[in-house]
Amino acid sequence: MIDTQPTAAVGSKKVLVVEDDETIGRVLVDVLEGENYRVWLAGTGAEGERLLNEVQPDLLILDIMLPDADGLVFCAQLRPRYQVPVILLSASQRQADRVLGLKLGADDYVSKPFDIHELVARVEAVLRRAPHEAPRTTSQEAQTVGALTVDRARRQATVSGQQLDLTPTEFQILSLMANRPGEVFSRQELAQALWGQRDMSRSRAIDVHIRRLRQKLEDAPQSPTISTVWGYGYKLDADPAA
Repeated sequence: MIDTQPTAAVGSKKVLVVEDDETIGRVLVDVLEGENYRVWLAGTGAEGERLLNEVQPDLLILDIMLPDADGLVFCAQLRPRYQVPVILLSASQRQADRVLGLKLGADDYVSKPFDIHELVARVEAVLRRAPHEAPRTTSQEAQTVGALTVDRARRQATVSGQQLDLTPTEFQILSLMANRPGEVFSRQELAQALWGQRDMSRSRAIDVHIRRLRQKLEDAPQSPTISTVWGYGYKLDADPAA
């Protein structure tokens, strides 16, 4: 069982490490505590989510491969609810995984094996870029894109005050796209964020959900629209006339 209790000085920056390899986790804890960070260590996605709520860390270091979760999915799902900066760790050398991780909300991506001193430097750089006074949780806030409001706390979306009748999957897609309006998402990226699936057979189901979601948005006056970027995927346009 991984000990999650910090030992560094009170008042220093708080770092949550979610890593199932206990050896790597312990090294990260020892080195970061040596740099005067307060560090919590979780070995599973479930532990990590619990500690996110309890600790409210200043930074999350997240392994992509966890025994009970896909780290990319974990990152995508936490981003609408938390403003905590995220550094992803991965043994994968695939450029596509790096790009996907950054598009899903990570602030940095470090491949294993890594130089521990470089990782510490990346931690310092990410924390320098992070807003000092920004609230860390956004679960009670709503995202507004034009006349569209996505309220994640209530799990509802409205256009000019009119509630949209969305399925859970449609709401998740809209919530993800509303978090970064104008950004293009491929089918695979959306499928990965929703289900942790990378194969094209599953990602093709995105077309069906997008078609239904687009129709519901089009039926609401002044609503943003979902545009198709041919050969790649979809984006949410804030301007209905775009």
